[in-house]
Amino acid sequence: MSSDDTGSISLAIIGAIAVMLLLVVWIAALAVVTRAHQEANTAADAGALAAAPVTFLPFGAQGSPKEEAARFVDLNGAEMVWCRCAIDRTFEPRTVEVRVRRTVQLPILGTTSIEATGRAEFIPAALLGR
Repeated sequence: MSSDDTGSISLAIIGAIAVMLLLVVWIAALAVVTRAHQEANTAADAGALAAAPVTFLPFGAQGSPKEEAARFVDLNGAEMVWCRCAIDRTFEPRTVEVRVRRTVQLPILGTTSIEATGRAEFIPAALLGR
């Protein structure tokens, strides 16, 4: 084996190691993004579910539907982007929507934000047993 062959083998090994490292970083970033997406969905659903009954009556809430949604979104590690959760004193069904953002740090690549929307339907007439 000549020294030229040894140099070629070393270069091939370095290349293979570099490809493997890139693959590891990519898999780690994918895992972080997947988890952040799940957490954002959870936060959005929690916010919508918390806000929905407050659009009709406070039900033990300490603020408006928007404040209640923001509280549950925050408890789940996200920030609220918007909330379609207007107060409605009628017995008509309504759907609450909450949009959230979850910011995460990706390995080597920096930060990224994941957004998700949660929806919850509330039917006040169901409280009367109809």
